[in-house]
Amino acid sequence: MRDLTVVLEAGHKHGIPIYISSAGGDGTNAHVDYFLDIAREIATAHKLTFNAAAIYSDIPKDLVAGRLQSGRVRPLGPVPELTASEISAATNVVAQMGAEPFLGAMRSNSAPSLVIAGRAYDPAPLAAVCMHHGFDPALSWHMGKIMECGAMCAEPNGRNIMGYMHRDYFELEPLNPSERCTTASVSAHTLYEKSHPYFLYGPGGMLDVSECTFEQITDRRVRVSGSRFVPSQAYTVKLEGAKRLGYRSIFIGGARDPKFIAQIDPVIERIQQDVRKYFNDISPDDYRIEFHIYGKNGVMGHLEPRPDLVGKELCIIGEVAATTQEMANAICGRLRTSILHAPYEGKQATAGNLAMPFTPLEIPLGEVCAFNIYHLMELESPTECFPIKFLEIKP
Repeated sequence: MRDLTVVLEAGHKHGIPIYISSAGGDGTNAHVDYFLDIAREIATAHKLTFNAAAIYSDIPKDLVAGRLQSGRVRPLGPVPELTASEISAATNVVAQMGAEPFLGAMRSNSAPSLVIAGRAYDPAPLAAVCMHHGFDPALSWHMGKIMECGAMCAEPNGRNIMGYMHRDYFELEPLNPSERCTTASVSAHTLYEKSHPYFLYGPGGMLDVSECTFEQITDRRVRVSGSRFVPSQAYTVKLEGAKRLGYRSIFIGGARDPKFIAQIDPVIERIQQDVRKYFNDISPDDYRIEFHIYGKNGVMGHLEPRPDLVGKELCIIGEVAATTQEMANAICGRLRTSILHAPYEGKQATAGNLAMPFTPLEIPLGEVCAFNIYHLMELESPTECFPIKFLEIKP
């Protein structure tokens, strides 16, 4: 509400169209409608009127299943092949729209001053604005790819940035006078979130930045040129879906005893065995126990290159995921009390070797979800799965 109020008031006052993509983060239809409700509330409170367009991105599961059967769905990266059962298990399926649905809204007779869209490829609305005015798709996608992160391409990293599009190049300059774009910062951000240094695949094709040049125009402004866009033979969009796995509960503790810390691995292994033995009437397939040991290898886990470097104190997070919240809470409680009273060589206290900073001691975190659809699907046309609804928002 706070963010949209600032944006809607400013856009209305200065006559600047507003484009919002991936509403609510996931971009489901429910979140697009929720953002429309917020916009109506703001319009009523501040006496604003907008010609609006809502672009939806939920994909019917039967459509995905049909495309899967016809061989037009494939994994995106190292993920399993999609199956009918995984499609059914997903709570929602959305697709990342490209620039075309935004262009459809912009070029309509209603000329919307507010567009609220579902799940979108992050650079899409920025690229669409440029392409709407006839600029080169390659430069449009490249500038959109950088600008969708705001002034993260500046030194120091900032929030707001201005992009200036020209026929053969674009320029970037942060709005905060204490920040500056440099050839190093802008070219570095061109590499951001890419699996290949030169090629960035998106809906409808690939952005090739292998021949790009970056020029320092002023102390704070950089010019970029030489981008190329290679259309794909088949227009594909990325599908995203997640399924519910169960429920999670955690406990958080802090340890300072050097003897306890030195033996943390065997202590954790022993209490996990004890807890599983205690709950031997529950199938091991119905729950999962994990520990995150910050100060030892909590970030890298088994990939930690220096496991011998252990801090003087540890943050221990015990996590239990189970088929019900009640089961997760119960197992987590047993896990917490077991580590609190765990015996270890050199122990000098009955308990108190683990400090608990929060209550409840077992913290229920609700549903556990995981991506189960992260695949590419071919479309008949770039807009076929993204219906647009035009409406007026007013007091």
